[in-house]
Amino acid sequence: MYDPTVARLTYRGLLGRRRALILGALPVLLIVISAVVRVLTGADDQVAHDVLGGFALATMVPIIGVIAGTGAIGPEIDDGSVVYLLSKPVKRPAIIFTKLIVAIAVTMAFSALPTFVAGLILNGNGQQIAVAYTVAALVASIAYAALFLLLGTVSRHAVVFGLVYALVWEALFGSLVSGARTLSVQQWALAVAHKVSDSSLVTSDVGLPTATVLLIVVTVAATWYAGQKLRTLTLAGEE
Repeated sequence: MYDPTVARLTYRGLLGRRRALILGALPVLLIVISAVVRVLTGADDQVAHDVLGGFALATMVPIIGVIAGTGAIGPEIDDGSVVYLLSKPVKRPAIIFTKLIVAIAVTMAFSALPTFVAGLILNGNGQQIAVAYTVAALVASIAYAALFLLLGTVSRHAVVFGLVYALVWEALFGSLVSGARTLSVQQWALAVAHKVSDSSLVTSDVGLPTATVLLIVVTVAATWYAGQKLRTLTLAGEE
């Protein structure tokens, strides 16, 4: 299912100079903020929780997921260059699967690693807070990449819709409306983080069994449907 050529082309597209700068901006900002906060407040578990939960997991991870997930295929569909890829002897589900793996890897690299570094800066991983939020970032990266890759296959405005989901649904409704939290990738990831952490600060409104099932279902369903949508793209001469 995994195609090295498709992966190489996708990595090249995602990690081009301009996109790499965009991907790197938020992680750098997170680390800078963490360093400044540590100097001003010292090691504090509550502060570490606030920064990692409020900025890293709630804002940085989904935005990076939007950039990586939609960028893995959206631009190729928008400019029509996807026809060259589809003309190759590669099965279309394999194309989607490969692009998903690349999107997940890029999202993890630009979100989980900076989250761990920021956690070490903030409180030296006291009460396993840095590790817990790093695990949450890793888990969330998988679901976000699948969701936003799907958006990239179904809409020319995938980035806009992705940002609306990340910043309005996850950040706004997810924090204000209790029912919306059950349908929040952030809360699912926090359920896993809660299991890892030794701190009572790291909590989720969704139980771990429910979160695990939803993470798997959403990831698999989004990947499957993206593959089906790619099947509907036809080339000249195809019947």
